[in-house]
Amino acid sequence: MRATPWLTAVDRHIGLTQDTAQTERSRALLILFVMPLFFSTNIVFGRAAIDAVEPFTLAFLRWGFTTLILLPFVAITLKRDWPQIRKLGLRLLVMGFLGMWVCGALVYLALKYTSATNGTLIYTSSPVLIILIEWAFRGRAIGVREALGVTIAFVGVVVIVAKGSFARLLDLEFNPGDLIFVGTAISWAIYSVGLRTPALSGFQTFPLFALLAGAGALLLAPFALVETIWLQSFPHTVSAWTNITGIVLISSLLAFSAFQYGVKIVGSSLAGVFLYLLPVYGVTLAILFLGEDLAAYHGWGILLVLGGVVMATVPATVFKGKRPGRGAF
Repeated sequence: MRATPWLTAVDRHIGLTQDTAQTERSRALLILFVMPLFFSTNIVFGRAAIDAVEPFTLAFLRWGFTTLILLPFVAITLKRDWPQIRKLGLRLLVMGFLGMWVCGALVYLALKYTSATNGTLIYTSSPVLIILIEWAFRGRAIGVREALGVTIAFVGVVVIVAKGSFARLLDLEFNPGDLIFVGTAISWAIYSVGLRTPALSGFQTFPLFALLAGAGALLLAPFALVETIWLQSFPHTVSAWTNITGIVLISSLLAFSAFQYGVKIVGSSLAGVFLYLLPVYGVTLAILFLGEDLAAYHGWGILLVLGGVVMATVPATVFKGKRPGRGAF
């Protein structure tokens, strides 16, 4: 049968749509690969700033300044969508609480009581929690290759934080700071899954980020005010404000916008797997800026993490030598 001109045009449009979607997906995966580097700077800047800035004040300044920077670029969009935003007010506050209040102030609070090693080990359980939450509440299927990749990546994380010693892993002592990190890991997993809900997935990346950052700053403001008045503490040194600037620009604007874009394009479970790269980037930053040595266990851990992420995220068609198409991921 001879194809009609309109049918040929439809086929051509479908082909272009598939190519565009594949290009956008590839771009999202590349961004997600770099995203953990931005997140890992939060530990460097946070550890440096926490002695001069109280946890809730630091988190409030982080999300307050982030909101102010974003507003000029998204104001027109927010004004246009304001009726819909008003209907989602409570949901936005809940998301701001989970992603910015809990995963902001409480992370800085936890770092006062526990080590970065313990915190990293606990916090990088988030990708597993994301997958389990989607499996339990959304009926998401977990493939064998994905499960194996996640497991391998988690083993790599354990190798890094345990410094290649099983005995050292058994000797890790958990304190109140560790328990706080457990709460933040759960909160981040719920936040990540929440970004994928139909009510929020319709928003563009930066307008949604501005709304969530603003909601977080609003919820943090009373606690920051109490800290400032009660403890008579507010950042006043050049060093403190330099670290705050790094947290706002790199750990917040770049990190969260990259993550939310990735969630929008490839989903929260796939985006969450890339969080296993946090220890990899963290070790690199420690070597470059803190003068730490690169040990053999770092190399083994990094290989395991990268191998696990590739196994869990690369399309199945790649292993078969075929060009990815619709439904390849």
